[in-house]
Amino acid sequence: MYNELAKKIIKLVGGEGNVHSLVHCATRLRFVLKDESKADTTKLENTDGIITVKRSGGQYQVVIGNDVSQVYQAIGTFTDLTSDSKKADKDQQKSGNMLSRAIDVISSIFAPLLGVMAGAGILKGLLLISDNLGWLDSAGTTYTILYAAADSFFYFLPLLLAVTTARKFNGNIFVALTIAGALLYPTIVTLFEEGTDTSFFGIPVVLMKYASTVLPIIFSIILMSKLENICNRFIHQSVRNFVTPLILLTIMVPVTLIVFGPLGVNIGNGIASGLLAVFNFSPLLFGALLGGGWQLLVIFGVHWGLAPVFINNIAVNGSDPLKPAAAASIFAQTGAALAVMIKTRNKKMKALSGSATITALFGITEPAIYGVTLPLKKPFIAGIIGGAVGGAIIAQAGTKAFASGAPGLLTLPIFYGPGGEGFPGLLIGIAAAFAVSVILTLILGFDDKTETNIDKKETEDTLTLQQNEIISSPLSGRVTALQNVDDPAFASEAMGKGIAIEPTAGKVVSPIDGEVTVAFKTKHAIGLTSDHGAEILIHVGIDTVQLDGKHFTLHVQQGDRVKPGDLLLEFDMEGIKAAGFSLTTPIIITNSSSYISVTRTEAAKVEIGDEVINLMLREITEEKIS
Repeated sequence: MYNELAKKIIKLVGGEGNVHSLVHCATRLRFVLKDESKADTTKLENTDGIITVKRSGGQYQVVIGNDVSQVYQAIGTFTDLTSDSKKADKDQQKSGNMLSRAIDVISSIFAPLLGVMAGAGILKGLLLISDNLGWLDSAGTTYTILYAAADSFFYFLPLLLAVTTARKFNGNIFVALTIAGALLYPTIVTLFEEGTDTSFFGIPVVLMKYASTVLPIIFSIILMSKLENICNRFIHQSVRNFVTPLILLTIMVPVTLIVFGPLGVNIGNGIASGLLAVFNFSPLLFGALLGGGWQLLVIFGVHWGLAPVFINNIAVNGSDPLKPAAAASIFAQTGAALAVMIKTRNKKMKALSGSATITALFGITEPAIYGVTLPLKKPFIAGIIGGAVGGAIIAQAGTKAFASGAPGLLTLPIFYGPGGEGFPGLLIGIAAAFAVSVILTLILGFDDKTETNIDKKETEDTLTLQQNEIISSPLSGRVTALQNVDDPAFASEAMGKGIAIEPTAGKVVSPIDGEVTVAFKTKHAIGLTSDHGAEILIHVGIDTVQLDGKHFTLHVQQGDRVKPGDLLLEFDMEGIKAAGFSLTTPIIITNSSSYISVTRTEAAKVEIGDEVINLMLREITEEKIS
């Protein structure tokens, strides 16, 4: 099952050749694609086993849910995308804006560690509870052994981050581990603890405590990877395997201790201090904002930016007062999904919301958000309000996190510290978040479409399934067969059937009554869905995504309603040609498999509004009605 899904995903993201890199987190496959226009988002979203697709932080994220690790492993059986090979293009890190690149780097570095981080965090929390309740003696060897198992992840975090950072930047993992090991070397630790004046060839070395730190080793390994590329370029291959590591260790360990260590620690402390200042100004307000907005951060993938802050607070202060408020958001969405399950009369939605409630309860909210609350809108809003209420209570109660891990039912022990201070407030807060979300969802309701309650518009739409749909030309020009397009993704019809037009004017208009479903930031392409269900991709030029919006002017936004003749976008034909790109414009029916046939016009030239594609629809089915 996983192999089949994995193969479909790789095919629909444009093939292995279209993938710069791939990592996964708890629920998502996080791709960095060379050309996102080659990915068939619509087909991916309609594939069994995929919850939804999101674009955020420079990543193309395929949300799968709890089975994501199995799908990731299946991808590794027939591609090189999950290996440690240096297959990714070196210009990958240059794509996107600074924020997008930062989010991509942080998520790629931390995502592989989520599972063991959660497990270690739970064990550490349980030990704290056992000590407080007198179940285990913290001075005993049993406790010491178990605590070593729990705390080793956090103490040796620089070693683990060295591995994931080296993988991200295609550096030598074993050299990276050696550099990280030097930061934790007993003699170096002793120099720091005894306050010994330390220098390197006369250069003062300000030693820091590097156990559990994040930024110093990340900065160091990024530079190491760049330096490694330079060394390998100039050192002969006969001696490269030992000369390059020699140079890297000799340079990078001192540089890390002299520069990146103090810099990284101080930056981390500075960011954490800033957020703590906001928290201390008003815990109530901070908790409400984080509790209400956490799921919005998750949707856009930017919650990763806070992970180093939470870890830094625990490493420096022994606890973190910021993260607990995020737990309210988890339980709020759980409550909203449960309320949908209680209220809906749609059997499919009842089953989906029921399973999503269970997974959300354990900290995996994507199935609940993307499959239930967000599509129904009002339950998602109820979840935000519930999260804000619960977050405010938790923050005001002074709850703290004493270990890292995704908030959920099993990870509650990470919030139980000495004496249990703040833990009752956490329980009250998550209960309030849960209850408020359930009650609000039941009161506000949602559009509950049942099998027996088909409104007039749905009935009219299903009747159109027995008719043909005509797609008019969105631009003027010379017609050519799609097979003639100089791009395998289009020519092979892997993205769907259609036609291509060599434009004679730089204007694209809507060919249908419908909605703008995709408005690419690079403005070179646009996706539409007609009122009768045709999904259309208009892609101006070949590889024009590389222009990053230059020579294009977009006149609509995602979600806009359009009618035939409405101006969608304009483009500078001469400017695009001068930049070396073809103007051939494919017009693709991306859901071609929904039709008995997709035929194109025989005309050699067309004007805007001329009929160019004829869609013969399948007969009405019981599944479509439901």
